[in-house]
Parts: sequence; structure tokens; C-alpha cells
Amino acid sequence: MSTATLTTASAPPLPPAVPRPHSLLRKVSDVAVLSLRNLVHISREPFQLSDVTIQPVLFTLLFVYVFGAGVVLPGGADYKDFAIPGLLVFNQVTVTVGTGVGLSTDVNTGVIDRFRTLPMWRPGVLVARSVTDLLTAVLGAAIVAATGFAIGWSPHEGVGRALAAFALVLLFGYAVSWGCACIGLLSKGVETAQALGLLFLFPVVFMSNALVPTQRMTPWLRDLTDWNPISAVTAAARELLGNPNPSASIDAWPMQHPVYATLAWSAALLLILAPAATVLYRRRAAN
Repeated sequence: MSTATLTTASAPPLPPAVPRPHSLLRKVSDVAVLSLRNLVHISREPFQLSDVTIQPVLFTLLFVYVFGAGVVLPGGADYKDFAIPGLLVFNQVTVTVGTGVGLSTDVNTGVIDRFRTLPMWRPGVLVARSVTDLLTAVLGAAIVAATGFAIGWSPHEGVGRALAAFALVLLFGYAVSWGCACIGLLSKGVETAQALGLLFLFPVVFMSNALVPTQRMTPWLRDLTDWNPISAVTAAARELLGNPNPSASIDAWPMQHPVYATLAWSAALLLILAPAATVLYRRRAAN
């Protein structure tokens, strides 16, 4: 008998993986796809939009008709004209908590691990979340304005300056959303992200000129509120909309130049918080 020796040919080596080039077009495509994913989630659970649809209406009616009766404005100005720009800022800042909640959900449910296996631009998850929340913020601003029109509020400086006021508020809210993104990435759970976001934002919002004039506050508290970035963006919105702005009589630089102060605060927040959120995201995604 003869013995035949069988030889098995070895499989040819696989070519090395070629990394996907992250050109600007590819990055925009990744952000668009991920933003669409976030919008699909909202369409399947529309109650996620309650903070930009129902909440603005409730807060506007509550503050104007319940608390507004006890607020005395310098010169006897109408409280609703004073309050609507403040409520616009109030809504835009508080809804940024949703950015932290959304990122915390993705990180803690394992979705990020699946994204890591895809040839995609890694920071696209963060940018897409911020873009989605900016779109919902536009909806919230429109509902605040519609509610204001319904109760008799109106801007007095023309359409161009009114659009500039809304754009300035949206820019500031977008910058704050990156801070909430950092909170969401640092949190171990969704409930923690929401609690920490509200715990930080609510005192900052209420300790401002958004809902009450600051002239009657104690001196040390008035100084804090005058340099509060929320006060700057609110004063800028009132100035551009032509609504009552008692803060214009205060000598503090942010109250005398609220538009420039808002732009400076927004740029500073973006330059600090956006890179910080990117670093935190990469650390969480690598674990």
C-alpha cells in the first residue's frame, strides 16, 4: 500500500485594513446619518419633545399670569413684554439637559460600542446630538414666540433685529449644550445626568435678570447677576427685540454691551466645552 500525503494550501493573507478617510464630506455625511437616527427616535417617542412644546407654554402662562402680578418693573412696563425674552432664554438653557440625557443613554446602553465597530467619524456622535438638539431648540423658540404673540407680546424693532435676537439666544443655548454633554458623559446613569444638569442650570437661570429686574437685589447678589451670562443674553434679546430692559441702566459692562458679552460668553463656552466633551467621549468609548 502506498500512503498519500495531503497538503493543505494556506489561505492567502488578508490585506491590511484601509482606514476610511475622514474628509469634510464624509464627516458631514456621518453627522447627517446620526442626526437622522436621533430624529427617528424622537418620532417613535414624541413625548421627548415635551420640554420644547408643552413646557414653554406652561412656563409662559405661569410666570406671566401668576408670578408676574407681583413683579413691579421700573417705569411701570408691562411684565409680559419684559418676561417673554427671559422665558425664551430660560427655555433654551434648561432644554440643554436633554443633550446630557441623550448622550448618557447612548453611553450606558452599549450603543457607543456598536458605533466603534463602524468606519465612521468618532466625534460625529457628539456633533449629531448637538445638531439634533439645536433643531428641537428652534422648535421651542418658535413655540415661546407663538405663545407670546397669543397673549399680546410683540417685538418692536423690526424683523431683522428680532431674528438676530433669536439667533443669539440659540447660539448661547448651543454653547451651553456642550456643557450638558460633558455632564452626560461623566454620569453613570441617565437619572444622574438629568439631576446634575438641572441642579447646575436652575440656580444659574433664576439668579439672573431673566424673570425679575435686578435693581432691588442686595448689592453682592446684584453684582453676581449682572455678570451672569444668562443676564447678558437676556438683556441682549430685550435690546434687539425692543422690549423693556431695566438692565440697560446698570453700569456693569455686560449690561451696557449685552450683545458683545453674549458673543464672548458663547465663544468661550464653545472653545472650552466642545473639546472637553470630545475628550470625555473618547475616554468613555475606549473603556
